[in-house]
Amino acid sequence: MSIGSNSPEDERPFQDESEENRPSVGRALKQARIAAGLTVDEISGSTRVRIAIVHAIEADDFAPCGGDVYARGHIRTLAKAVGLDPEPLLAQFSAEHGGGRPAPTPAAPLFEAERIRPERRGPNWTAAMVAAIVVVVGFVGFTAFKGGDGSDAKQSVAEGATPTASKPASPTPKESKPDKAPAPSDSAIAAAPQDKVTVQVSATNGRSWISAKDHNGRMLFDGLLKKGDSKTFQDSSKINLILGDAGAIQLYVNGKKIEDQFQPGAVERLTYTKGDPEVG
Repeated sequence: MSIGSNSPEDERPFQDESEENRPSVGRALKQARIAAGLTVDEISGSTRVRIAIVHAIEADDFAPCGGDVYARGHIRTLAKAVGLDPEPLLAQFSAEHGGGRPAPTPAAPLFEAERIRPERRGPNWTAAMVAAIVVVVGFVGFTAFKGGDGSDAKQSVAEGATPTASKPASPTPKESKPDKAPAPSDSAIAAAPQDKVTVQVSATNGRSWISAKDHNGRMLFDGLLKKGDSKTFQDSSKINLILGDAGAIQLYVNGKKIEDQFQPGAVERLTYTKGDPEVG
């Protein structure tokens, strides 16, 4: 028996029995899930961690997580879902997989791979239709506005032209060229040409309607002579007269005064030629 010597069993390193009996990270998560009465589908639905990854983690296979950073994030999420404190599990994972506690990673890229992306929406046809309607209404309004301006301008021009157009309020009827000539004097009547018939009609005693035509039946005058008015007609061969009130009229034919005594109010139809003052 040697004093102070140790047996080989005494040289074995000290081991904590609690660590030997402690379940793995995946087994601890699975036991806690079963104890909570939850299925893998329910855990996946509440944590948004895919079912395949949940099964892999519970089997202590962290490769599908895509790296230690993502594995730690899934462990933390699953631990909270089953009612476990995630810190001891994260420490155990770091001890088993080395590397110690990783540097903090922003939460956004951590779960980017597992985030449920929104469905892609098609084009917003309602907004497009509303925009098209607005454009059409604007174009119609602009066209109507421009058209209204044009009509107003035309109306203004028309209104401005009204006074000019209304200058000749009641234009007098045109008379034949022989009527425009002034009544000849006695000397002019005396010098009437011999190759034509010349008749002067004067309303000396009142007014009278008269009508005068040439030898072709062309109307030379048809109207009312007021008292004091006079008309002279000339033709190459014949003048036909109608006197509405012969008593108011004095006639000169080929420079000679007709002495016939016409009765007031009497209607006379007369014809004179180059050889008169004899009634034809």
